[in-house]
Amino acid sequence: MGLSLSPLSLVVLLACFTGSVLQGDGFPFHHNRPFHHHHPRFAKHNYRDALTKSIIFFEGQRSGRLPSNQRITWRRDSGLSDGAAMHVDLVGGYYDAGDNVKFGFPMAFTTTMLSWSVIEFGGLMKGEIQNAKQAIRWATDYLLKATAHPGTIYVQVGDANKDHSCWERPEDMDTPRSVFKIDKNSPGSDVAGETAAALAAASLIFRRIDPTYSKLLVRRAIRVFEFADKYRGAYSNGLKKAVCPFYCSYSGYQDELLWGAAWLHRATKNPTYLKYIQVNGQILGAAEFDNTFGWDNKHVGARILLSKAFLVQRLQSLHEYKGHADNFICSLVPGAPFSSAQYTPGGLLFKMNDSNMQYVTSSSFLLLTYAKYLTSAHQVVNCGGTTVTPKRLRIIAKKQVDYLLGDNPLKMSYMVGYGPRYPQRIHHRGSSLPSVAKHPAKIQCSAGFNFMNSQSPNPNILVGAVIGGPDQHDRFPDQRSDYEQSEPATYINAPLVGALAYLAHSFGQL
Repeated sequence: MGLSLSPLSLVVLLACFTGSVLQGDGFPFHHNRPFHHHHPRFAKHNYRDALTKSIIFFEGQRSGRLPSNQRITWRRDSGLSDGAAMHVDLVGGYYDAGDNVKFGFPMAFTTTMLSWSVIEFGGLMKGEIQNAKQAIRWATDYLLKATAHPGTIYVQVGDANKDHSCWERPEDMDTPRSVFKIDKNSPGSDVAGETAAALAAASLIFRRIDPTYSKLLVRRAIRVFEFADKYRGAYSNGLKKAVCPFYCSYSGYQDELLWGAAWLHRATKNPTYLKYIQVNGQILGAAEFDNTFGWDNKHVGARILLSKAFLVQRLQSLHEYKGHADNFICSLVPGAPFSSAQYTPGGLLFKMNDSNMQYVTSSSFLLLTYAKYLTSAHQVVNCGGTTVTPKRLRIIAKKQVDYLLGDNPLKMSYMVGYGPRYPQRIHHRGSSLPSVAKHPAKIQCSAGFNFMNSQSPNPNILVGAVIGGPDQHDRFPDQRSDYEQSEPATYINAPLVGALAYLAHSFGQL
């Protein structure tokens, strides 16, 4: 299972964090409230099906040599000489979205969030746990290659500008596979800190099932974090032409240092990291009022993660992180004092036009995770005198996931392949071009734009892909050229995996 818990504590944890006990029929039964209107005995959505698909999606994003058990079968091997330009092996990993570039920054964040999903909710995943672990390992195998040389991290493969000027399948790509790295002369504490977080979080997943691999991950995480902390700087300073505007580090690198230290503390229990957090937390922005959690800004995630050490492990020295975490939660609760979140008329959390669904999935995950921590500590959130219970957090998270799955004004699922109606023209090269099996001949760089600009549905279904989503008025045009709304990304799906596991379990579907 990848969780370092005794069987007894796991049983207690599972029993208490759903806030319900399971009856013989497997559905939650609330004490004295069997028909509570917020928790119907039969869910409207098949969360289990959505969970399965949310993980299958990662197979469609794989780069490298595909295994024999590959489930998205229209994909083939790609990027088999990645790294050759620098005489290193960088084959593998994930394409981040609808293009053919491997960006290390969002890939590492995806890995951290997939791992966190399994750490918190993997015990509920039943048959999907192996698939989730394989999705994580596909990423960590690559991150180990990217960090193999001490003092160097390879952070990108592919020239994004040239890649974006072509519309071609990953199997056909002939754009330059340029390799970009950070080192002490061109540091990148943000991408290095996130990579350390990813390796540390993943080490917890493999601790039981593959202790040797787990130890390798944690040793590498320690080394990478030391490098991130010693040579400080934002990676987009030295690599501006390569990484901006795609994955420019807008929030600075302080959040990743705090986040990396928080994960190393969780993975190693080494007091050095606790001391680092205590000494550096304020300087690294622990108390800042930024309420956006995603591939660029980790402050909110670090607050929630560190609040667990206070709430559950009773680490008094981290007590202020509960206050910091509460501030974020209060910002999301509609109608609460300090509430600052915007919602669409249909009820979707709305942060920004470009790939808004990533904030919906990451916020939903944090709400459910914090609800779990609060429940085990018998605590609530205090929003300026208004008490917000863990149950309220779960209701808000469920509403967001339900909107994503089709409870919205357009009755459209924003997960490809889930439900009767979902996006047909997603901004994704491999999905939009005929597969190698159907069209073995190479499709040249510019020839692909004929498909990109057509109105016909994508020939290949990228099962489980969650796309950018509707605008602030709940509108969605389903246009392939509209990358802000129609492009999927690994970091949209990663936190959703945990949220769906929780919901599938709490409605007796797993």
